[in-house]
Amino acid sequence: MRLDIFSEMQHPKERWSGPDHEHQLIQETLEQARLADEMGYGVWWQVEHHTAVEFSYSSAPEIMLTAIARSTKNLHVGHSSVLAPTRFNHPIRVAERAAFIDHLSGGRFQLGLARSTIPEWRTFNIEPDSTRGQMQQAFELIPKLWTQDKVSWDGPDLRLKDVSVIPKPYRKPHPPLWQACSSPASFEQAGKNGVGALGVTLWASPEEVAEMIHIYREALRTRCEPVGAFVNDQVAFFTFVHCADSEREAMENGAAKAAAWYTSGSFTFFEAKDAFVKTAAELEVLAKDPAGGGLTGQYLRKKDPNAPQSQAQRLLGRIMGGEQVPDEQVWEVLSAQDSLIVGTQDQVRAGLKRYQALGIDALMSFHQVGALAHDKVLKSIRLTGELIPEFRTPAAP
Repeated sequence: MRLDIFSEMQHPKERWSGPDHEHQLIQETLEQARLADEMGYGVWWQVEHHTAVEFSYSSAPEIMLTAIARSTKNLHVGHSSVLAPTRFNHPIRVAERAAFIDHLSGGRFQLGLARSTIPEWRTFNIEPDSTRGQMQQAFELIPKLWTQDKVSWDGPDLRLKDVSVIPKPYRKPHPPLWQACSSPASFEQAGKNGVGALGVTLWASPEEVAEMIHIYREALRTRCEPVGAFVNDQVAFFTFVHCADSEREAMENGAAKAAAWYTSGSFTFFEAKDAFVKTAAELEVLAKDPAGGGLTGQYLRKKDPNAPQSQAQRLLGRIMGGEQVPDEQVWEVLSAQDSLIVGTQDQVRAGLKRYQALGIDALMSFHQVGALAHDKVLKSIRLTGELIPEFRTPAAP
């Protein structure tokens, strides 16, 4: 398993101090990427979100990735992921921009595609039911635009006649393709397309991650019709990583609190907060009255309310509901999660090995989370990076 880095460029309002706070965030991100290159991380993955405010400032990732590519030597730069519906990004523009980044990076570019989600669809006036088909169209069309002199296309959303895209990518035949995956259907689609899977499932348990990988590998083995000139069969998953000299330091840095902030912000931005809080409240009731709850209680009793994952959901539900939970309690519950890698180098190593045992090819380590201070993020990138000799294969495709 290889170590990559995942970046949202998060910027909580508590850090909006001074007239240059946005400029400072951008400069800090560039510094973090240069350190990642120095330490030997594989890929720097940059998300695309629009109107996300403090949750993600990464609204122009192609520009940020170009800046990172020009200031690093070995680090690959990955777009995770281009929002593929045409109203966001026309396939011709995606192919053009990606080819330019591939040249400017010397062939170090990786391209992921995604459907996006409810608030962004609404902002760009996109019909949700059309998004999966439009993403599939982009997957099939972009490799053709990269490798053929003239391309024609006749689809329900797009018609092209003898279109020539320039420049062609630097890397031949073209950069590796990936798909952002958060559901069984998306992992299956990635496998059928012969593209890499970028697992962005929030708080997935090891069992859930293993099942998603199985679905992807089976689709790749039995139903693959590659959209590109070659198959990218790698799986990458993202999760929170914060490494410090001691558990106490990691807690005082606010690692678990930052993870809770990210979770609340994610469910709020993606408009899933109410359902999450409702389920968390039901688990809280069940924990207090194991025999109650009617039919819902019977269903929830299949989920142990005191299991680590259920405890995390209950805690996060309380936080999202506005309760002020002590930092020590946040740390106690969230640091026990298998999907959260926090603590000393030895603890981080153990967490990385848990993911490695699941058969993933790359862990997209998410260091710059919430309001974590820049110097603490740099230290975490460095301390985790010192483990890279143990986690450096396979190379980025």
